[in-house]
Amino acid sequence: MAALLSAMSAPAIQPTKFSGVFTDGVRLYTTNSAPGSAVYGERLVSFDGCEYREWSVTRSKLAAYLRNGGRRLPLEPTSSVLYLGAASGTTASHVADVACRGTVYCIEFSPRSFRDLVTVCEQRPNMVPLLADATRPAEFAFAVDSVDLVYQDVAQKGQAGILAKNMKAFSAPRGMLVVKSRSEDVSREPREVYGMVRRQLSADGLKVIETVPLDPMEKDHAMMVVEQA
Repeated sequence: MAALLSAMSAPAIQPTKFSGVFTDGVRLYTTNSAPGSAVYGERLVSFDGCEYREWSVTRSKLAAYLRNGGRRLPLEPTSSVLYLGAASGTTASHVADVACRGTVYCIEFSPRSFRDLVTVCEQRPNMVPLLADATRPAEFAFAVDSVDLVYQDVAQKGQAGILAKNMKAFSAPRGMLVVKSRSEDVSREPREVYGMVRRQLSADGLKVIETVPLDPMEKDHAMMVVEQA
């Protein structure tokens, strides 16, 4: 269990320009929506009457995006999010902290990871775990309303197509895509793969408004923020 730092020992935590994301000048944090509980051993900090969870830039690609200067985070307290590839809930739990008055639908295909994900979701009522295949949105559409954002972290070929299919299925105006270049084409340079993915997204009617490489925290990865063209 992560240690809880008291206000006496904790650094001053201040808001960033992104709603629900905080910093002490070095580390990132989200407000802990399940006080006293850590998800992946992250540090818990009590400051000014509120408990925060450190958001590790080496454990979360979304945190790495922010650390590397990401400027277009389309996430608000009331956001409804479809999270594809939620794994055991590390980043999804921080998304749920930020979207504290919204809903995070967590799609995971691996039964082993899903068991861990369910445990995380049990402590956060705005997280909905769904054991399903992200490539087949029709199979879980019954459980998901229209969403504001599709966030995708799925390690396989055809990443752009999966995002486009889900954004269309759930009428999502915006998306965030973790591009894993080695999953798309191990023989090509990451920059070439990112260009290929941008063209694929454009062909599917999506506009890439930001591309942020995630090195060195996540080698050969980039985050793309997209919206309906």
